Amino acid sequence: MPVDLIIFDCDGVLVDSEVISCRAHADVLTRHGYPITPEQVLVRFLGVSERDARLMVEQEIGRKLPDDLEQQVNAATLRFYASDLLPITHVAAAIGAIDLPKCVASSGTPEKIRHGLSCAGLYDMLAPHIFSASQVARGKPAPDLFLFAAEHMKAAPERCLVIEDSVPGVTGAHAAGMTVLGFHGGSHCPPGHAARLRAAGAGVTFDDMRRLPELVRQVAADPELLA
Repeated sequence: MPVDLIIFDCDGVLVDSEVISCRAHADVLTRHGYPITPEQVLVRFLGVSERDARLMVEQEIGRKLPDDLEQQVNAATLRFYASDLLPITHVAAAIGAIDLPKCVASSGTPEKIRHGLSCAGLYDMLAPHIFSASQVARGKPAPDLFLFAAEHMKAAPERCLVIEDSVPGVTGAHAAGMTVLGFHGGSHCPPGHAARLRAAGAGVTFDDMRRLPELVRQVAADPELLA
């Protein structure tokens, strides 16, 4: 089998959380003197770790944000999760139908990933193979997180298949030498998002998780289909 490992992003691939996360991020940044809308957060920071997003804002405004900014964003996000978070439609069935090792590689913090997957009823399907950008020096779009996950799962990068919904995520997985499928079925995905994912390196894009098991089988049978 030319595919030894499936690597899922979390936000926007497993849980329909990007709109919620953007709302929380916008609320906290606005409260600290950086007015921004959830829509602007989505455009600027989709797929970027909270640490890297913070550095981008600090560089722009020329001052430090509070030391506990990430904790404030996480706390606001988790409050919204409890009432609003849903899994991506059909993703649980898709995970169950894929008989290959699986893991999660997300830009979120470990607490946020765990809480999100738990709220969506997916945690037990994927634990303990869950990796966070906080475990590597550079988050997406660098390849570090994907390579870290592959190493821990004892899989060669060229035999990994990544499911991503963001341009930074696709870019990072592609830079890691992995095959990437671009998912654009989350509620946050604007028109034209599939084309952006393909331009970043996604071999195929899809917006319905019911297609995923067959796409995985196609790649496993002939990875050149997505080259």
